[in-house]
Amino acid sequence: MPWLSLTLQVDAAAAERFTQALLDAGAQSVSLENPQGRLQAVGVLVGIDVDASALVRDAASAAGLESAPAFRTDQLEDQDWVRRSQAQFALLEIGARLWIGPSWRSSPTDGRAVVRLDPGLAFGTGSHPTTRLVLRFLERELRGGEAVLDYGCGSGILAIAAAKLGAARVDAVDIDPQALDATAANACANRVAVGASRPEALAPRLYDVVVSNILAQPLIMLAPLLAARTAPEGRIALAGMLEEQAFEVAAHYAAWFDVWIPSIDEGWGLIEGIRK
Repeated sequence: MPWLSLTLQVDAAAAERFTQALLDAGAQSVSLENPQGRLQAVGVLVGIDVDASALVRDAASAAGLESAPAFRTDQLEDQDWVRRSQAQFALLEIGARLWIGPSWRSSPTDGRAVVRLDPGLAFGTGSHPTTRLVLRFLERELRGGEAVLDYGCGSGILAIAAAKLGAARVDAVDIDPQALDATAANACANRVAVGASRPEALAPRLYDVVVSNILAQPLIMLAPLLAARTAPEGRIALAGMLEEQAFEVAAHYAAWFDVWIPSIDEGWGLIEGIRK
């Protein structure tokens, strides 16, 4: 059976919301491709009988976009779809200690911690710059035995990576039930213990490391909550904002953390901080 491939561009700040909305609307596969300035290229695969215009329109509305983006359509045969879908998810090496890859990729033999993550309904396979930024932070900072909180876990990739890197306790929270299901399933597949729950169900405790990869405005609103969850001299890493948004977000955390912006990846910023 043939498939339709859609190619479009969306504002980079809304890319994560829009890709999730596309999957929720019925897309078979969604990929983030090379960004062009403030625009993020998106590839979408749908069934040949799907009303592509309606799907894109519904996803744009659900993601809060002002209008549905224009798109180009191409027809693919079955083998082309499988090849393109799997090619999207190449292996990802993070520093010297971490490897992220789908189940169909061969494992490394150099002693790296291996995270197996196949594409699914929840966002996060390691391909987006914001995810890479936080993965690099975890690979660099975790030495074993830490308590780690992943706030806004998506697929659970950050939480699972933390567990693979030796964290003694890892908790992951999200407001999306699909994200919690995906995190629990992915943690089980990777044979690591990750507590996945809604924010209000999280037990009161402090964490040595807190990470959050969401969007700029939610990060600003969450500053008091994430500060309250971080142990004295604990570390925080925040991503999901464009480079020009990072300074505003960092300013909202400065009351509780010594903060800096050490890394930029394809126009996206990472904020790191140490709890005062």
